[in-house]
Amino acid sequence: MRRLGDLEAEIMDRLWSWKRPATVREIVDDINETRPVAYTTVMTVTNILYTKGWLLRVKQGRAWVYTPVRSREAYAAALMEDGLGASQDRPAALVHFVENMSADEVAALRKALRNVSRQSRANQ
Repeated sequence: MRRLGDLEAEIMDRLWSWKRPATVREIVDDINETRPVAYTTVMTVTNILYTKGWLLRVKQGRAWVYTPVRSREAYAAALMEDGLGASQDRPAALVHFVENMSADEVAALRKALRNVSRQSRANQ
């Protein structure tokens, strides 16, 4: 999975944070509160995200309303999977990754591993 570009990430971040469908106009207006960006630029990038399969869109009046296809967490997980895939020694890469985690993150990882293990046993 390719990492999102800067504007792609800004658009997705807003949609993930808002947890509701939004128009390009809403996205542009929000971005313009911190920096200038042209409506046509956001419209083009939003269309690209739709074409790449990151967004769904539904016509509402004359405007398209966009909704993310994947969650922020699914995106982060895919990036981590790609990062592991770049290593020839996945276990060693995992060790390096875990060494840099906070205690809270390690606890969350342990909990996730327990949950996955339970689900795996339940599905057998």
